[in-house]
Amino acid sequence: MQSNPDGPREPDDTPGDPSEAAWQAIVENYGDRAEIDEPPAPEPPAPAASTAPFGGRFGDLGSIPHEDDDVRSVDDDTFEPPPPPPLPRVAPDRLAAWAGVFGSPTVLFVAVILGIEVPSLLMYLLVASFVGGFLYLVYRMPRGPRDPWDDGAQV
Repeated sequence: MQSNPDGPREPDDTPGDPSEAAWQAIVENYGDRAEIDEPPAPEPPAPAASTAPFGGRFGDLGSIPHEDDDVRSVDDDTFEPPPPPPLPRVAPDRLAAWAGVFGSPTVLFVAVILGIEVPSLLMYLLVASFVGGFLYLVYRMPRGPRDPWDDGAQV
């Protein structure tokens, strides 16, 4: 095929590459709808409007059969979980150690950010409380495993 600078290309009558002929057929028929001989399959009827939750996609949740053929509605489910157990109490010595580990750097950081000059004695006390709290918490860690067959997983 040769391109024509004055207009669209005209197909040659000379036999050429079959892929070029197929491409030309695609280009010539671009945008045309294909003719289908067989009739389309009938569409299923549209589902009727439902008042069920989720538009009835998951079935009617209000008519779930239960024991003794009892039917409950979704609104009748009123599950109330039991009250949670009380929070564990931290021993006062460990609480002081944690306050030193987290509180001392916080005080020093806030003082640096706000530009407050901290007296030397207070700075030494804050650093000592951090180091002392950290060492105390490390010292109070359990030495061995909780159980010889314990793999560390807890539920």
